[in-house]
Amino acid sequence: MSDTPIEAPWLARQRERLLAQRGHAWLLQGPSGLGQYILGLSLAQAWLCQQPTAQGACGVCDSCHLIGSRSHPDLVVLMPETEMLERGWPLSESAQKEVDDKKRKPSKEIRVEAMRDMVGFAQRTSARGRGTAVLVYPAERMNTVTANALLKTLEEPAGDTRFVLASESAHQLLPTIRSRCQSHVLTWPSEDEALAWLQNSARAAGLRDSGADEARVWLQAAGGRPEDALDWARAGLTAARWSQLPQALVKGDWSMLDGWPAAAQLATLQKLCHDLMAVAAGASPRFFSAASLPPAPRWGVLARWSKALMEAARTVEHPYNAGLMQEAWVAATRQVLTRTAARG
Repeated sequence: MSDTPIEAPWLARQRERLLAQRGHAWLLQGPSGLGQYILGLSLAQAWLCQQPTAQGACGVCDSCHLIGSRSHPDLVVLMPETEMLERGWPLSESAQKEVDDKKRKPSKEIRVEAMRDMVGFAQRTSARGRGTAVLVYPAERMNTVTANALLKTLEEPAGDTRFVLASESAHQLLPTIRSRCQSHVLTWPSEDEALAWLQNSARAAGLRDSGADEARVWLQAAGGRPEDALDWARAGLTAARWSQLPQALVKGDWSMLDGWPAAAQLATLQKLCHDLMAVAAGASPRFFSAASLPPAPRWGVLARWSKALMEAARTVEHPYNAGLMQEAWVAATRQVLTRTAARG
């Protein structure tokens, strides 16, 4: 995962509106893939910029370069350590040493130790004279202890500290956290705008197959979410592969999913289940083309499969045995889709 290479116009419009408003804490919320992290970071960059405009940061001053190099002294980024490492943000010296010494794995939650360090940071004077900023993403990865450590500082920020929390599941946050932030729900881009951005970003990332047809399939596979669609493009998804996938699973052929992370495999099965349920209910599919889907089975079969997939999602990041987990998915998927084919 990396920062978006091309400025998304729908995010630029939202940033300009947010910068025109006052407030010391924002909560950006909405489904994944719409740009919560990018928007949150660009807000913090604009707050700290030496030559900001109404549209945002200048991008060329020392402050902007320090944010680009992940070393700004007046910015704290609070993310799970796994997310920090993926996005190129340094861990604290103590946390990095623990990970390097194999004492523990990088955390998938925002650690309370990092939050307590932030509380101390918020009480210091700005090093560069533009105040201080704190970005929390994904905010729902705070546990109750971590969230309570943030709450006091969020209520009574010391000095000129501003916060931006970005979340894909804002309902999981403590009500007291939500009530102390100004809320902004991210807007969806139009399909044409998303496709144009997706093609330009894919070309900038050096992806050869970035024509309109491929981009449309990436966007469909991501349910209309542009950043998730770009991840599909980087993963090498092709229109042919996506259209052939449902019928391959009917035959028990799992090869098209081999090499994908377990979470991505599970998400794909959930999308297939969603579309089959939509067709069974007389609606249009969202993620796959109607022509690529097998006939939908009875609603009860799909409902049981959907429930099983949701239960699997609870442990997909911490499987007891990854191989056995995938074998179970293969068997259950083929059983459902074979019933589908037989009924058709």
